[in-house]
Amino acid sequence: MSKTIKPLTNEQLRIKAPSLFQDQPYHEVSSKYHFIGTIDIIEQLRGESWFPVSVSEAGVRDLSKDGFQQHYVRFQHFSDLINPNANVVELLLFNSHDRSKAFSISAGVYRYICSNGLIIADSVFDSYKIKHLGDKENDVIDAVNKITQVKPKLLEKISKFESITLNQNEKESFLQSALPLRFENHLELDNPTELLTPLRIEDKKDDLYTVLNILQENFLSSKISGYNKDTKRKFTSKQITSISKDVEINKGLWEIAERIANIKDGSYESPLIAA
Repeated sequence: MSKTIKPLTNEQLRIKAPSLFQDQPYHEVSSKYHFIGTIDIIEQLRGESWFPVSVSEAGVRDLSKDGFQQHYVRFQHFSDLINPNANVVELLLFNSHDRSKAFSISAGVYRYICSNGLIIADSVFDSYKIKHLGDKENDVIDAVNKITQVKPKLLEKISKFESITLNQNEKESFLQSALPLRFENHLELDNPTELLTPLRIEDKKDDLYTVLNILQENFLSSKISGYNKDTKRKFTSKQITSISKDVEINKGLWEIAERIANIKDGSYESPLIAA
C-alpha cells in the first residue's frame, strides 16, 4: 500500500476548507432554507466511527460566496483505518451553504495502490440526499447505516470487476464510450489511447477494475494534447479541479464499467440496492 491514511483534525479541515465551519447560509438563500452545518455532521459521523480523511472545496468567482461554496469530504471507517485493505469503501459527504449543491451522502472506494478515490454510480448506490430541513440527526444515521450494510456487496462487485479480462479492442471501446465525459465534441485528441497507459507497473493489467482506475486517474490528472476544431488551435488538457466535474467523470466511468460487466459476464448482477 502506497501510504498510511490518517484522519484529519478540525484544525487541518479548517485550513483546507473553511466553508466546513460556516455557521449560517449565504444571504441570498430563501427564508425557507434550513441550514445544515457541515462540521456538525462531521462530528456526528465521527461519533459513528467514520473519520474525515480528505476534503475538497470549490473555488468561487463571486468573492461574496467565499466560505459558503460547495465542498465535499471523504470518510473512512475506524475498522478500515486500523486494518486497511487494497480497496476501502468510503462515505462521501457533499454540501454547500449557497444552494449550489444539495446536502448528500454517497458511497465511494479508495484504492491504496494509486491513492485513487472512486465515486460509485447512482445506478449502483443512489446518493442519500438529505434536505436542509427535517430531523437531520436521524437522516444521517440512516445514511450511515445504508452504506455500512452495502459495504460487503460493493467489495464483492469490485472482486467481480477484477475477474473480468478486457482485450485491447474492449479497452479502446471503454475509452471511446468514456471520452465525452471529459472532452467535448469539438476537442479532438492527438492520441486518445494514451489515456489507457497505466502510470505505475502495478497497473499493467487487463482486468476491468484496473482499466477503470487507469481511465479515472488519467481523465482527472493527465495532460494530453489535441486540436480544438472551433478555435483551430492546439490544446493540452489540465487537471480537473471542479468538484462537480470530478463527480460526473467518476460516476460516468463506473456506469460504463457496469455495462461492460453485464456484457462480459452473463451472471453479473448490476443493481446494488442500498439496504
